[in-house]
Amino acid sequence: MQTRRNFIGSASGLAGALLAPQRVLGANDRIRFGIIGPGARGKQDLRAAMNCPNTEFAAAADVYTRRLEEAKAIKADIKTYLDYRNLLEDKTIDAVLIATPQHLHCEHFVAAMDAGKHVYQEKTMAFTVEHAKRMRAAYQRAGKRTVQIGHQGASMGQIADAIEFMKTGVGKVTNIHSHMYRSWPHGRAQWTRPILPDMTSENIIWKLFQGESTHDFEPNRYINWRFYWDYSGGNFYENMCHQLAIWYKVLHLQIPTAITTVGGIYCVKDGREVPDIMATNMQHADDLLFTWDSGFGNGKLGITEDVLGQDATLTNASEMGGPIKYTPERANRREDSEKVGPTTANTRDGTGAHMQNFMDCIRSGQEPNAPFELGFRVSIACRAAVDSYRQGRTLRWNPEKEEII
Repeated sequence: MQTRRNFIGSASGLAGALLAPQRVLGANDRIRFGIIGPGARGKQDLRAAMNCPNTEFAAAADVYTRRLEEAKAIKADIKTYLDYRNLLEDKTIDAVLIATPQHLHCEHFVAAMDAGKHVYQEKTMAFTVEHAKRMRAAYQRAGKRTVQIGHQGASMGQIADAIEFMKTGVGKVTNIHSHMYRSWPHGRAQWTRPILPDMTSENIIWKLFQGESTHDFEPNRYINWRFYWDYSGGNFYENMCHQLAIWYKVLHLQIPTAITTVGGIYCVKDGREVPDIMATNMQHADDLLFTWDSGFGNGKLGITEDVLGQDATLTNASEMGGPIKYTPERANRREDSEKVGPTTANTRDGTGAHMQNFMDCIRSGQEPNAPFELGFRVSIACRAAVDSYRQGRTLRWNPEKEEII
C-alpha cells in the first residue's frame, strides 16, 4: 500500500486552468474522462464509461490512497491524484464522473463546471437546497456542458413504456404509492463496511473528505459515511431518489408542496444516525400524493411503485427493472385488458445505458435522459424528507423564495 506522498501533485496552475476554454468535441471524437471518487459505486460507473465506444479513461482522484491503487489496477497508465483539483487542471480531459459522498457533490460539481468539463453526477445530486442553488448557478455559467444525473432508471426500458401507457390514458392520477425494502443477514447491517488497517490519517486526506464538516479524524466516519447526517441523506438519498426520479420524469412532477416523514432506528443500534425504518408523504400540485415507505431487515415487499389513476394503474416492480404493468380499473374500463410493457431487453443494465446516453449527448449536444433540472427537483424533495424526519414536523416548499419552511 502506497502512502499519500506517492500521489501528491501540484495545484499551482489551477486558477488559470479553470478559466481556460475546453475543446469542442465532434461526433466521432474520442472522449477522455476522469473520475472523482472511484469507490464501490464509482468503479461501477467507471467500467460503464470504459465500455462506451471511443472513450478513454485518463485520470482518477480520491482522498484515499487505496482507491487510487484500485483505479490503476483497472487501467495502469492513468494519472492519479489525492486532490481532485489536480485532475481538473488537465485541459485534455473532456468529462468527469463524480461519485463521491453526497456532502461533497456540490464542491466537486461546481469546480468541474467551472473547469469546463462535462459531468456525470452521481445521485442524489445536491445535499442541501443551498448546494442545489450553487450547482445550478455553476451549470448556468458553464453554458453548453452536458450534465447527466445518476438516476439510471431514466435510461431503462420501462420509462418508454410508462410514457406510452400514459398517452393511452390512465385517468386522473391522485396517488403514487412506492416502497423499498431490503433484508440483511444478522450481523451484517445495511451499508456496514469494515475498517481496514490502512485507513489512517497518512493514507486519507481527512480535510478534503470533511468538506463543510469539522470532525476530528475517525476511520469509521470515513468508511461508513452513510451512517451520519454530516455526509449522508440516508435511504432517502440512496433509494427514494431513484423512485422519485422515474415518475418525476414521466409525469413532469415538480417539487412537493408539503412533506411529512416519520420513522426511526428500529432494526440495529450500531451508532448510525440515519433511520432504517421510514415513511414519507409528499403532497404535489394538482391533487397528487406521492408516498414512500422503506425499511431494512425484511425484504418481502421489495421495490415497487404503483401509479394510481382513476382509469388504470401502472406498476413498476422487480427491483425497478421492469417491465411496466398496466392494469385497467374495472369500474371505468371493463372491456380493457391488462398489458405488460414490451421494452424489457435493455432494463437490466441501467448504468450502462445511462452512461452511453451521457457520452452520446456530449457529442450531439442533446439533453440527456436525467438532466440537471430533474436532479434539482428530486434532490430538494429528498432534502425536505430528511429535514421533516429530523425536525419531527411537516415542512413546506416556498417556490418564490426557494426555501423549505
